[in-house]
Amino acid sequence: MFRLGILTISDKASRGERHDMSGQAIRDSLSLLVDSYIVKYEVIPDERDVIAGKLAGWADEGSMDFILTTGGTGLSQRDVTPEATMSILDKVVPGFTEAMRAKTFSLTPMAMLSRAVAGIRGKCLIINLPGSPEAVRQCLSVVLPIIPHAVEIIQGEVTEHLAPDIGED
Repeated sequence: MFRLGILTISDKASRGERHDMSGQAIRDSLSLLVDSYIVKYEVIPDERDVIAGKLAGWADEGSMDFILTTGGTGLSQRDVTPEATMSILDKVVPGFTEAMRAKTFSLTPMAMLSRAVAGIRGKCLIINLPGSPEAVRQCLSVVLPIIPHAVEIIQGEVTEHLAPDIGED
């Protein structure tokens, strides 16, 4: 069973001026990941210290295997999620965000504007997602199949990585 935290980063949603559609898109997409449940969900403003504090606190308490953030990964002055995330990570795992950008770029050139990052703090995987519900769904379709294996590695449950059998004799 994989335990998840969802952190929506949005000034407007945190003030109640907008419904959190991207957080809902994460919830809806989790049906693709069997054996997972949401431990925590929160909506916070685009404030670097608030984001970093929440991510560090959630990861350090040990109740979550991974945290998905949504919002604050673009180019505006208030988009500080990547910087906040980087400030608390022990290791960066760029393959997640490289794959998300590569796949979604085939759908829209706007994907190259994403500054999302992914990494590990302690035994918790953290992945930034865009703030658009459609982009959240597109990105999750890329990374959700890999998250269980990544979590197992982070937690020390997988120590061997066998190459798939490609039919060589």
